[in-house]
Amino acid sequence: MPAWHQGVSWIDHERGVMWRADETECVSDQAVKLGGTLTTAPDLSESWWATFSTSMTALAAHSTTRTATPHLQPITQDRFSDTIHEVFPEVDATITEWRAAHADLAWGNLTAPNCYFLDWEDWGMAPRGFDASALWSASLAVPELADRVYRECQAELDSPTGKLGQLYHCAEIMAAPAGYAGPLLEPAETRAAELVKELHG
Repeated sequence: MPAWHQGVSWIDHERGVMWRADETECVSDQAVKLGGTLTTAPDLSESWWATFSTSMTALAAHSTTRTATPHLQPITQDRFSDTIHEVFPEVDATITEWRAAHADLAWGNLTAPNCYFLDWEDWGMAPRGFDASALWSASLAVPELADRVYRECQAELDSPTGKLGQLYHCAEIMAAPAGYAGPLLEPAETRAAELVKELHG
């Protein structure tokens, strides 16, 4: 995480919104993938993966009163359940574990060759494995990359809530407008079918 130096916030009465600006450490490394779906494996070193894994573990160990806000909306039990039930109404989507999460973990918010996590405005408590399943689902078009993310985050993803997190992100892909999911759709459908069977025991 880049070091935070200072921040300022102000209310825009005309627009009815609050703005915030933060000054952080300057990160010169580029995003792994800016925009769009990652379709080729990025060149990530073993030291990159070691930093990623250590950072994920450290983040999950934090506790906060903040609720994560992916896409600027709080992640609640209702939102989580509604997203899953839109595609899989038969699944019990009850969250049993919550962890601190970045909540916008995508290849556009990770840098290389040095591993930095960017854009922390949505961080807070989220279902266990939320970050891991978000990055895993964003990697589905590159099977070897999705497998590596899974191995690095296996404890989180194999937990009951982590499996629901995977299903949540698969459901988001499957419920997206036609053509939006692109190469993520078929692997998401395949994994979702497996997850439903696993969750039903």
